[in-house]
Amino acid sequence: MDRRKFFEKSILATGGLMLASVYISCSDDDEGPDIEIPDLTKNNFFEGIASFDPTGTSVIIWSRYTPESKESVAEGISINWQVATDENFENIARSGEFLTSKERDYTIAVDVRELQSNSKFYYRFFNAESKAVSAVGETITLPAAGDSVANVKLAVCSCANYAAGLFNVYGAMANSDADVIVHLGDYIYEYADGEYGTNENTERLGRTHKPSTEIIKLEEYRERYKQYRSDSQLQLAHQKKPFICVWDDHEITNDAYKDGAENHDASEGSYEERKRVALQVYSEFLPLRFDNPDNLEKIYRSFDFGSLLSLHMLDTRIIGRDEQLAFGTFIDTTTGQLDGAAFQAALQDPNRSLLGTEQLSWLSGVVSGSSASWQVLGQQVLMGKMFMPAEVLILLGRIIGEVSATGGISDETAATFQKTLQDLTEIKSRILANDATLTDEEKARVTNVVPYNLDAWDGYFAEREKLYQALGDKKLVCLAGDTHNAWHNKLKDLTGKEVGVEFATSSVTSPGLEQYVGLGSVEQVKGFEQSLQILIDDLQYTDASNRGYLKVTFTAGNAEAQWNFINTIAQEGYTETVGNTVSYS
Repeated sequence: MDRRKFFEKSILATGGLMLASVYISCSDDDEGPDIEIPDLTKNNFFEGIASFDPTGTSVIIWSRYTPESKESVAEGISINWQVATDENFENIARSGEFLTSKERDYTIAVDVRELQSNSKFYYRFFNAESKAVSAVGETITLPAAGDSVANVKLAVCSCANYAAGLFNVYGAMANSDADVIVHLGDYIYEYADGEYGTNENTERLGRTHKPSTEIIKLEEYRERYKQYRSDSQLQLAHQKKPFICVWDDHEITNDAYKDGAENHDASEGSYEERKRVALQVYSEFLPLRFDNPDNLEKIYRSFDFGSLLSLHMLDTRIIGRDEQLAFGTFIDTTTGQLDGAAFQAALQDPNRSLLGTEQLSWLSGVVSGSSASWQVLGQQVLMGKMFMPAEVLILLGRIIGEVSATGGISDETAATFQKTLQDLTEIKSRILANDATLTDEEKARVTNVVPYNLDAWDGYFAEREKLYQALGDKKLVCLAGDTHNAWHNKLKDLTGKEVGVEFATSSVTSPGLEQYVGLGSVEQVKGFEQSLQILIDDLQYTDASNRGYLKVTFTAGNAEAQWNFINTIAQEGYTETVGNTVSYS
């Protein structure tokens, strides 16, 4: 078996992790098919086409072929591919052949290299024997590193739960003027039918999960990905835009970390085996470019958009993350109170890791070596300090418990929550106005703060400071997903120095704080948002109830964030609006 056939057929193994290989195509080893193209019939490529990880000279093109019962698959299926500079394929830039097989679920991934930079291309796949052909995809190569670029537009998204509603957000991004879609994880969800994300519209919309059980095994993950990729609006987004992706937890299971996960127990078998098959299937459906073939599980990588920006995609979930802290661990069983000293000691432990030493060292090196105007971090979880008064967090825990148990909150809890928010917001406003009449007890109610989300960077306090130091004085924009809500935070180190800005996207469909907190009316939502913006020091903006995506437009002197929302995920027709726009320079 020669080198080419090996890369076409194999699943690569590294350190016990099995990942689907990507065939590397250079201009001197491609072959064109001898076939009458007009005879082709669109069929068998049911999961659509896609492109990933564009660079200045290359892009990965992808599809999946479903063999017909009459086709012989013992030696695999040979699929032809073409890349052209026009949508009619009259000017073929590159073409070739890929041998796919059952061991990679008949997926096809070709890293087409030695292309013209800063250019648009069209691509398609077909089977010369069955005459089946895919739809035509559109993709780009990036401006060459160092080249002058007027602007770059990134559409940023995360958290698409199939059962929660229609993927209208993907349709909106497909029709946007974004150059690239940056997906920050939770591309799929692992839950069983009827679990998280399920709502009153799930069955009516035909969005029940397949398989119906929680996914744990190889074929179950594959079936779930095929269900997601059958969605017409997700297919359209992949057809129209190249994606740059990282995984988060739900591609494996909820609140995953390097050695385990909240949503995995011994009855479900080995976590390491579950993680292995989950990441194998991820690589089958979302291929990535790996600079080092010996480290295929390390998905952190950089993309240069000319001289304008360097995008650094990070893994804050699997490779280096220590287990999340939990407030319950620090409750004194005698008094029922939080052991603040023990909690603070654990929170500030210098050895607690989110990225891991190797990834942090890599990031420091690529940022310091970059001369781009902007350094952009594409990563999963909130980086900004989201410290809120302890009273609020305690009440939120009470509310979430009631919502989980009964589907709503009691009138008493709702009234207490609203009164507490009003009182604390008033006190904080008086502090900001330097009101000398405030008592120490009143001040303590808003200065006694705790981290809102220990699954985010707030739970990895020391490493966040190391990251800020590593980034130096570069112009920094951090992109985040995970929370299902929109956020704009100032990023400040322990000394109060502003080191950058964070723009976080809301979700494609997954429910946000409006469901967790049981907020009913528009007025309640707006009041809650306004209170958070006053009570949380570095928070500049939040939207707690809308689904959508984030578009960030970069020029040499400015980064403009625009939060785009859609009005419904319960029906196909939708309206897109701009919720907020922020400029940072």
